[in-house]
Amino acid sequence: MVTGALHRKLYRDLWRLRGQVLAIALVMASGVGVLVMALTTVESLEETAVAYYERNRFADVFAQVERAPEHLAARLRQIPGVQAVETRVVRTAVLDVEGFEEPVIGQLVSLPEGEALRLNRLTLRQGRLPRAAAPDEVVLLEPFAKAHGLDPGDRLRAVVNGRWRELTVVGIALSPEFVYAIGPGSLMPDNRRYGIVWLGHEALQAAYDLDGAFNHASLSLLRGTDPAAVVDRVDRLLEGYGGTGAYARADQLSNWFLMSEIDQQRTLSTILPTIFLAVAAFLTHMVLGRLIAVERSEIGLLKAFGYRNRDIALHYVRFALGIGLVGVLLGWFLGYWLGLYNTRVYAEFYHFPFLLFRPGPQAFLAAGAISLGAALLGALGAVREAAALPPAEAMRPPAPPMFRRGTLGRSGIANRLDQPTRILLRQVIRWPGRSFITTAGIAMAVAVLVVAMQWLDAIEHMIDVYFLQAQQQDVSVGLAEARSGEIERDLARLPGVIATEPMRSVPAKLRHGWREEREALQGLPARQQLYRVYDAEGRALELPPDGLVISTMLAKLLDVRVGDAITVEVLEGRRPVFDVPVVATFETYIGSPAYIDIHALNRLMHEGSSVTGVHLRVDALERAALFRELKSLPRVSSVTVKQAAVQTFRDTMAETITIFVSFFIVFACALAFGVTYNAARIALSERGRELATLRVLGFTRAEISYILLGEVALLAFLALPLGCLAGYALSTLIVGAFETELYRVPLVVRASTYGWAMLIGGLATAVSAFLVRRRVDRLDLIAVLKTRE
Repeated sequence: MVTGALHRKLYRDLWRLRGQVLAIALVMASGVGVLVMALTTVESLEETAVAYYERNRFADVFAQVERAPEHLAARLRQIPGVQAVETRVVRTAVLDVEGFEEPVIGQLVSLPEGEALRLNRLTLRQGRLPRAAAPDEVVLLEPFAKAHGLDPGDRLRAVVNGRWRELTVVGIALSPEFVYAIGPGSLMPDNRRYGIVWLGHEALQAAYDLDGAFNHASLSLLRGTDPAAVVDRVDRLLEGYGGTGAYARADQLSNWFLMSEIDQQRTLSTILPTIFLAVAAFLTHMVLGRLIAVERSEIGLLKAFGYRNRDIALHYVRFALGIGLVGVLLGWFLGYWLGLYNTRVYAEFYHFPFLLFRPGPQAFLAAGAISLGAALLGALGAVREAAALPPAEAMRPPAPPMFRRGTLGRSGIANRLDQPTRILLRQVIRWPGRSFITTAGIAMAVAVLVVAMQWLDAIEHMIDVYFLQAQQQDVSVGLAEARSGEIERDLARLPGVIATEPMRSVPAKLRHGWREEREALQGLPARQQLYRVYDAEGRALELPPDGLVISTMLAKLLDVRVGDAITVEVLEGRRPVFDVPVVATFETYIGSPAYIDIHALNRLMHEGSSVTGVHLRVDALERAALFRELKSLPRVSSVTVKQAAVQTFRDTMAETITIFVSFFIVFACALAFGVTYNAARIALSERGRELATLRVLGFTRAEISYILLGEVALLAFLALPLGCLAGYALSTLIVGAFETELYRVPLVVRASTYGWAMLIGGLATAVSAFLVRRRVDRLDLIAVLKTRE
């Protein structure tokens, strides 16, 4: 009976305060939703990737060589821990797709003829695999085929080892090796300009004079085998055949991008939900504290009738848990929906043939436990106060607060203010703790908005620095292998070419002490005109005649400083090994490059003038003629158009970042709404009698609303700049947490971002204030004045 009475009181309290309960629950649901979304996305992506990799037997180790005999595969199989080996031919070629003006780069990959793939198996989406007797039949990667509208039966042309061949599409497929297909020199997938093309193994061997040989090997390992040990054995075995270094699945480019995205989702699940749940805890404390103050006499009566302190404490704990339960249920629903949507976006972005979204209970239970814990933490102080209140004291009205002439009154400023303004200012000063919580809550909403929209600023800044300031070329031409510097002059004579600049890229292992990184050594002219070594601070660097200029990320990975020597082990040609000093470091947002003067690089390679690529500045009116010529050059392996690269980068980032920003704008608005609504409702419940008295004394509705909501407006006004500062600090934290070897997001927040954040936060605050204003207009003066304080 005792329990039933308290339960009925609990339900009545929750229903009577349903507006405030729902506002707190929305804030809590935002935190739970973000947490569940991130955890279920991680769980689903990992489960989908593991299932896909296992079904299609994705290799564990990959190795590239210049040319190795097929019988070497047997020795690879004998390496301890190796389960299976697949040898193949992999080359790049220029493709000519009907209706597309620019040259397209295709990665040609051989398929075994007459037998199934042992590793990296394809998932056919349309058509069939090439027949052994048909050397010109090919299978295309599905995103590339979709981008060009190609289906089985269509044709395209390719320059294969200097000869034009017409290829017939017989199948469309997906591969675990290319869930994220990036072309040479690109930063983002561009399915219109880069694609994977599978041909018969013997046909590709014959085309590149590799009869009885291979230039790429994939290995699967027995469970529990250390990939690093296998990589070392493979490197030693292939060293005499021009091996350019084996690498484990963790370093395979497509898989690396996928795993990095999963890690970033984990980071997201630890930072932003904390903000929402912390604010929800403070709001719970405010509402529960006010409820206990109002029900002071009821608490005394309950204790006088025999209710124990534990019963009273449990009653208010259940009230806090009731708020938390509403927030958890809403957050679970929201998080499930957002997780499913988020996972579907990633499944399309990473091109999985299927999606496994079967979130287990762990994510929901963890989010629920954390949010309920936050609610209990917020209620702890108020519950302790209710339990400790003696019955006799509780049944007496609380002692009125001590009023004295404060700083505002002594300053003389109050004499210049009207009466309503003095009232609201005194209320803010009288309750500094509550004012701080309200200000902090609105400030955190603005901070979340700054964090979300800062990403848009960062992307635009990266594009401006990396593409527009550092790169002055229009087209970059890559060569299949190092060629004489004469080719630069040949390219300069092509239609529309205004200026050229050579480059040479050499695969190498860079060592300092026990640290080792695999990074291409990039040779450029000492004074670059087209492709500049450009610091993120906005300055172009000249390359010294001897020594390296490396990125700060590479310096961090190798633990080197200016003046230290790096051991360079070249992985091609004569494979020289030499020590080079670090002359300077520079900050870059993308990659971890190492630059050297191209003449010094050729000298260290013991070779004459050699290049692996040429940057071109071209006349826009002659682009079509230039592209036609480039398609016909036999030694060209890649063509990168800067304008297209910029657009692809912007489109790809916008596809994911826009979703991210939209989510958090909604969450931030919920946060600002919840904080403002609760602050105004608590003020209204506390001061209803006072406001009604003022109405009877002749104050207008507008003046009463001004007294009540002016306090919220003042606190919101103070919160806006604080939110901008908090947003900058939070952005610093998140930018650091999202740093990878490939990307560093710059900390750039434009003035317009602060403006939009304050505007959106202000609008959310105004909406909640408007709802409270409607209650003020409907205030029953007689009923309120009869209420006992």
